[in-house]
Amino acid sequence: MTPLISKAATTAEPLHPLLAERWSPRALDPRHDLAVEQLTAVLEAARWAPSASNTQPWRFAVALRGRAEFAAVLDALRPGNQAWAHGASALIVAAAETVGPDGTSRPWAVYDTGQAVAHLSVQAQHEGLAVHQMGGFDRDGVAALLAAPGVVTPLVVLAVGRRDDAVQLAEPFASRETAARDRLPLDQLLLPLGASPTAPAA
Repeated sequence: MTPLISKAATTAEPLHPLLAERWSPRALDPRHDLAVEQLTAVLEAARWAPSASNTQPWRFAVALRGRAEFAAVLDALRPGNQAWAHGASALIVAAAETVGPDGTSRPWAVYDTGQAVAHLSVQAQHEGLAVHQMGGFDRDGVAALLAAPGVVTPLVVLAVGRRDDAVQLAEPFASRETAARDRLPLDQLLLPLGASPTAPAA
């Protein structure tokens, strides 16, 4: 078997390997079944993410390959994602409860859910799994599949599985799989802080 390529990030300072080596592959092994322990571990990592006032607004719906739920979620993906996501061991819908049980708005629910998904992805890396987050899907269609329609808002679908050789992918995905990773330089991400020029004088 051809060794899988490494795409560790090139960073200004050393990062923990779980962070530096995490990326979003599309080539996933269709023969791999997700162990219960692995699934529990990644969901536990999400469960223990921080949230505003500990509201924990994230909700997850898990569809394992081979089951009707998996086919339904896969069918709701855009064609470009369907082309490769069928190889995932699981498709996980990440959703946010943007209104609390008492009717109070949760303005940070989407941000908090993103943190939970980030925790999940790092734990998945530790488990030897890959996660590819997808925003290209029919939101109304996925919302209709959830057991709490109207209560939660689906944000992303996660393809979770074990990496496979990029040779299984069609173009343009095969080329993207082997392309170098890049990020904006750090100095482009930092904003200056200072008094607003229009602020009234004290």
